[in-house]
Amino acid sequence: MGPALLVTIGEDPPDRLDKALVRDVPVDASLSRSRLMKMIADGLVALDGTPITNPKARVEEGQTYTLTVEAVGEVDTVAEDIPLTVLWEDADLIVIDKPVGMVVHPAPGSWTGTLVNALLYHFGGSLSGVGGEKRPGIVHRIDKETSGLLVVAKSDRAHHGLAAQFEAHTVNRRYLAIVNGAPDAADPRLRGIEGASFEPGNILRIATNLARHKTDRQRQAVFFNGVGRHAVTRARTLATFGLPPVAALVECWLETGRTHQIRVHMAHAGHGLIGDPTYGRRRKVSEKALGAPAVAAVAAFPRQALHAATLGFTHPVTGDALEFSSDLPPDMRDLLTALGHDI
Repeated sequence: MGPALLVTIGEDPPDRLDKALVRDVPVDASLSRSRLMKMIADGLVALDGTPITNPKARVEEGQTYTLTVEAVGEVDTVAEDIPLTVLWEDADLIVIDKPVGMVVHPAPGSWTGTLVNALLYHFGGSLSGVGGEKRPGIVHRIDKETSGLLVVAKSDRAHHGLAAQFEAHTVNRRYLAIVNGAPDAADPRLRGIEGASFEPGNILRIATNLARHKTDRQRQAVFFNGVGRHAVTRARTLATFGLPPVAALVECWLETGRTHQIRVHMAHAGHGLIGDPTYGRRRKVSEKALGAPAVAAVAAFPRQALHAATLGFTHPVTGDALEFSSDLPPDMRDLLTALGHDI
């Protein structure tokens, strides 16, 4: 067993053990809420020598709990020597520019070649671990075929702090997408779509609920009337292509962060991402509007044209404001060039 940590409950404690420990455990202990919950369940939190395994147990001011902090354990995931583009790294977190085609976390069908496999190799013995294991803390993800920026925690204290920022929607996440058509406040069709509205500056706001599709469990779908989780996306058109516009470069930013959110919301608004095999529905594009080379480039684009271009957050340990940017990957740059955009 690991060392014992004594935690005394302070004034006006929350009404349950787990919340009180989250509040009163010293910051230097680097114990996240998820790890504290696991310690309670495993009988590693005791009062007067008696393990307390109920996270809802009532607490009183002045009680002293003994926490047995087990050593960080190894994980089964294989470390793999896969090149990574690192924009920032310190003892608590790392910011990665993920390439197209890389899965973030191992899962059935993708146990190797993932970002986590690569990070385990990259960290070597420097990873302090998250949740009681020597593993990186994934606080958000981007799809396999989406490129761009991710922040990953290397310690419990960073994981806890980053997760809190994502939950509070204070992280600045901006994406660049190439979509069918061009969102425009002058388009009466958009004003008739439930959940869609425009804010000053020709900014499209899409607010719906999102949940798994009723028949296709690999897809997300738009819902209203209390079904699913609230999701808000904003989008601004940066450039249009064709007359009338048949494609556009759009900046999207997230108020919430749900699975496939931008892809689902843009499709709901009638501006699905070019190349999106799940939500985009390939459209027949007029050669008269774009020209034959551009039409061919749009038809051949093999993935959703989406890139996580900006990521800004507060460092969970130092309190410093950090913001990172990532250039468009070559395939999206080539597509924009074919569309006539001067990059």
